Amino acid sequence: MAIYDLKNSRPLSLGIAIVAGLGLSSAAFAQTPPPAAAAAEAPAKPEAKLDPSTVLARIDGAEITAGDVEVASEDLQQSMSSMSEDQRRDYALNYLIDLKLAAKKAEADKLGDSPEFKKRVAYLQERALMEELLQKEAKAAVTEDRLRKLYDDTAKNLKPEEEVRARHILVKTEDEAKKVEERLAKGEDFAKIANDVSTDPGSGKQGGDLGFFGRGQMVPAFEEAAFKLEPGKVSAPIKTQFGFHVIKLEEKRTRPVPPFEQVRPQIENYVVRTAQQDLVLKLRQDAKVERTEAGKPSAPPVPLPGAEAPAGGATSAPPQ
Repeated sequence: MAIYDLKNSRPLSLGIAIVAGLGLSSAAFAQTPPPAAAAAEAPAKPEAKLDPSTVLARIDGAEITAGDVEVASEDLQQSMSSMSEDQRRDYALNYLIDLKLAAKKAEADKLGDSPEFKKRVAYLQERALMEELLQKEAKAAVTEDRLRKLYDDTAKNLKPEEEVRARHILVKTEDEAKKVEERLAKGEDFAKIANDVSTDPGSGKQGGDLGFFGRGQMVPAFEEAAFKLEPGKVSAPIKTQFGFHVIKLEEKRTRPVPPFEQVRPQIENYVVRTAQQDLVLKLRQDAKVERTEAGKPSAPPVPLPGAEAPAGGATSAPPQ
């Protein structure tokens, strides 16, 4: 059983303090940075962007421009995620050609004259207008001063939290754990023994190193034993549902506040979401919205997409 099974499904990380202070999900900070080798690779040369007025095709004389393709590409992003820029442009252009040919045929067959179709067009237009309005609000909300102020206000109100860095050796039985103690008593290196016998594939070949973790990330028995140790000390065997652990504490520290640039994307997301939600709430307050008897909900209302209240807790309960 890997040690990550000891941890919560939403692990803490360096940025959790800021995330918790803003009411954001901690999962955003659980991302692993790209390997140094990958980061060092030369970036692909960006392809020249066409002027939106550039004509890419004509259908019976009607022009399709690079601007038209750009609009279609936004709608087709999911289908084109693995394509190069040239492939995306060609895919979107072919789609637009087929779209316009099919639309022309549908118009000739008068398929757009039905009341149902007109309602659908009206709905799609209103949805597009709403998206434009929310995008405008998002752009206005994200300013450098606002982001910095939110970061500073949150950071200065954070309470210092202790975290520890530990190693562990996980074995299946108490007898095996006692054998580990005997080897340690003879002066063998903890990391070497972990490499030899630990059944945790996640940390065993790393000398049992778990890195830094805070309270609430490990199952209770493991956490209690780790936080009681002093640096350099080794615990007696600790039993959990995963087996028996021998723990060595490497270091204790106060969790550092993550730098602004590290958490900027999450702060931007919070600012945008809050600004858009506030706008929608104000529009509702300023309008006279009446539900008829038939339109009243029969169950508790479900929040609109993107309008959910920010998560209140920083972590979920550890598995028992």
